[in-house]
Amino acid sequence: MYLSKKYLPRRTFLRSALATVSLPLLDAMIPAGTALAQTAANVPPRLGFIYVPHGAVMSNWTPDKVGRDFELKSVLTPFAKYQEYLTIVSNLENRRAYGPVHAITPGTWLTGAAPRVSHEPFGGVTIDQIAAQHIGQDTPLPSIEVATEAGAGAGACDRAYGCSYAGTISFRTPSTPLPMENNPRKLFQTLFGVGDSVAERERIGKQTASILDLMLEESAALNQRLGAADKIVLGDYLETVREVERRIQKSAEHDLSYMELPDAPQGMPGDFDTLLNLQLDLIALAYQGNITRIANMMVAAEVSNLTYNQIGVSDAFHPLSHHQNDPNKIARLLRIQEYHSTLLAKFIDKLAALPDGDKGTMLDNALILYGSNMSNSNAHDHWPLPSVIIGKAGGRIKGGQHIMTAERTPVSNLMLTILDRLGVPVDELGDATGLIEEA
Repeated sequence: MYLSKKYLPRRTFLRSALATVSLPLLDAMIPAGTALAQTAANVPPRLGFIYVPHGAVMSNWTPDKVGRDFELKSVLTPFAKYQEYLTIVSNLENRRAYGPVHAITPGTWLTGAAPRVSHEPFGGVTIDQIAAQHIGQDTPLPSIEVATEAGAGAGACDRAYGCSYAGTISFRTPSTPLPMENNPRKLFQTLFGVGDSVAERERIGKQTASILDLMLEESAALNQRLGAADKIVLGDYLETVREVERRIQKSAEHDLSYMELPDAPQGMPGDFDTLLNLQLDLIALAYQGNITRIANMMVAAEVSNLTYNQIGVSDAFHPLSHHQNDPNKIARLLRIQEYHSTLLAKFIDKLAALPDGDKGTMLDNALILYGSNMSNSNAHDHWPLPSVIIGKAGGRIKGGQHIMTAERTPVSNLMLTILDRLGVPVDELGDATGLIEEA
C-alpha cells in the first residue's frame, strides 16, 4: 500500500515550563498508517487527585442549591467558567481519619481503610494506584506524586502512627507510601530523563539502559548461588530494577517530537506562586506527552507553616487554620483557600486548551478530584468534606451539578464511584456502602 500523507509535528505546545501554548489537533498531525488506538484520539481519562490541607471554610465552599444551576461560593468561584464540568459532592465523611488529626489525614483520603497503629505504615491501597493497575501500565510512569513542600510539616507526625501517613496521599500497597516530589528539577528529570538538554537526556538514557541490561544478566547468574532468604531479597530488588527498565522501554517507545520541551528547571523557585504553577505545568506536560495518566498532588504540606505575603496574608497557614471563629482570621484563611483555587484554575485552563483527539479537549477527558480530608480546620472535623470533581472523564461523568448525599455518607462511596466510572472492577473499598448516583 502506498501512503502519501505527510506528518506535521505538533511542536508549539510548550515554549517554557511555565506557559503551555497549544494548537488544535489536525489530521496532518497524525502520521499516515498510525492506528487510531495509538494516537491521542483514543485514550483513557486523565486522572488527578489534588489535595489541600487544613480543610475548607465550608460556608464558602458548599453551594446553597442542590442539583443544577447552582451559584458557586467564593472558594470555588475561580472555576466559574467551567461550571458545566464541576460535580460538587456534599455531606461526605471519612471515619478512618479520626484519630491523631494531621498524622493520618492525608494518607487516609483515598483509601477508605483504617491505618494500623504502628510506626511501620500499613493502611490501604489508594484509588489512584488501583486505577494505575488498569489504565497506567502502558505509559512510562503509572502515576506521579507531586508536592510543593518536602514531607510533612513539623507537628504532623504522631508517636503512635509515625510520619508515614502525613507526607503522602498515595499508597501503592498497604505498606508502601509513595513519596511526593517537591523539587521541579527532579520532577522534570523523572518525567523526561536526567540531563539539562534533549541531547544529554538521550545520551544518559542509553547508558542507563545498557547498565540495567548488564545488571539483569549478572543477577541471573548470582541467583543460582544464593540461599532461599537471599533469593527473596534479590527478587524484591530486581522487581524495582525491572520497573525502571519498563519505564525506560516505554519512554523509548514514546514519540515526543510534537512537543518542544524546555531545558530542565535549575532548582527550587524562590516563591510559592512560581513553584506551584511550575509543578502544575509539569503535570499538564506529563499528560500531554502521555507519560502518565495519573497525577497526585499536595498543594501544601500537612501542618504547613507557609506564609502568603503575595496575597497579603503574613500568618503561617497552619496556625491560621486554628482561627477560633475569629472573623478576621477566617477572612484571611479564606483568602488562602481562594488563592489555591485560582492557581488550580490556571491549570484547568491549560487542560481546556489542549486537544485530546476526537474526545475533545483534555479537560473533557479529565477527572480531577480536588478537596481535602478535613472539613472545619478549627474543629479538626472530617465531616462534611470539601469535594469537587472537575472534568467529565470522556463522558463518564455528566458534570454541572451539586449532589447532596445522605448525612455522613462515607467518602469511600465517592472513591468507589470514581473507580466505577473508570470501569475498574472493584466491588468493595474500605467502608463504602454503595455508589453515588448523578441526577
